[in-house]
Amino acid sequence: MGKQETRVEVEIFGEYYVLKGDEPEEYLCMLAQYVNKKIRQVVTRNPRLGLSKAALLTALNIADELMKLQKEYDELAELLEMDRKAK
Repeated sequence: MGKQETRVEVEIFGEYYVLKGDEPEEYLCMLAQYVNKKIRQVVTRNPRLGLSKAALLTALNIADELMKLQKEYDELAELLEMDRKAK
């Protein structure tokens, strides 16, 4: 028997969405809360933005965070590999 799909209703910036996924409900809610927080930060700095523009800028900000973390991870993994080979 396969893993049951999780469905949870979340609120992001005053809109309600049903999220579906293989992750636990708590994890999906945490993601929604994170996105909601990030959108609110963008709108606080740019109060005239509509939801679609705020969502796009939020997506770009989150993508920037991801790319920076990925680069940091890759650099750390490379250092660990070099250290492992040196031993």
